[in-house]
Amino acid sequence: MSVSGLTFDQIQVFVAVAEEGSFSATARRMNRAQSAVTYAVQKLEEQLGTMVFDRSRYRPSLTAAGTALLPRAVRIAREVDAFREQARGITQGLEPELSLVVDAMFPMARLIAALRVFGEHYPTVPTRIFVASMGSTANLVMDNTCALGIAVSLATQDPVLHIQPIQTVALVAVAAPCHPLSAVIGLIPTHALQLHVQLVLTDQSGRTGNRDHGVLSSRTWRLGDLGAKHAMLLGGLGWGGMPLHMVEEDLKAGRLRQLRPEAWANGNAPPGLQIALIHRLDRALGPAARWLCEWLMSEPGLNSAVD
Repeated sequence: MSVSGLTFDQIQVFVAVAEEGSFSATARRMNRAQSAVTYAVQKLEEQLGTMVFDRSRYRPSLTAAGTALLPRAVRIAREVDAFREQARGITQGLEPELSLVVDAMFPMARLIAALRVFGEHYPTVPTRIFVASMGSTANLVMDNTCALGIAVSLATQDPVLHIQPIQTVALVAVAAPCHPLSAVIGLIPTHALQLHVQLVLTDQSGRTGNRDHGVLSSRTWRLGDLGAKHAMLLGGLGWGGMPLHMVEEDLKAGRLRQLRPEAWANGNAPPGLQIALIHRLDRALGPAARWLCEWLMSEPGLNSAVD
């Protein structure tokens, strides 16, 4: 067997004949003479050193070798078609890839909805998605790792960045049922909160400096991962603020209980975090990234709290 002369056209014809069930139907589908289809199959079989179709009956049928090789041939045909489509898109100005970083605070359900529609509109644009927290999100845009970011606004203040608010994520203070604060009914004075460890999401990037968002206790455990903070809250290791959309099911199921800090009720800390689209002013967004921005700005969620 020698496959050095194997061509993509031969593979396409092989797949087409298998799908159509006849050489004549394949010829009509591919707008070729039937003899050209037959010749392509014969050359393929010569290259492979084995028959892929049994022609002893009225209609050609796959041999054992043809049955084994067909799935791989189909994959090759699809990959080459996708290759052509992607190359066509790139020559027309589409990004070779969309690189996106998303803050862990952003509702994942909304991101999934956006990417589902994005995939339908731009099937040839692969996406590379990072998840980060606070200033680390902005840093990935600043250093050109990502073209587009969905970030917490307070960690994105930089003259190099274009910032477009799209949503305010509501925050709630929570603790596990076993935590002493869960037994308090009504507003909780700050001095009572200060007796207990507050779990705080820290900004590992340093972009927010010493600014804290909603920190009321002098006893803090600082974490760099929102998922770890969630797990520790469930484990009763402290109390802290979380995006409402991330703990709604826990509150309904009784795994967590909502606290009402008096200071938060008095407006001493913002009730939510503003989320914004960010990109570098000196780096123009491609058509696919612009479309995603427009979808996120036009769909429900713009400047509204998650409730």
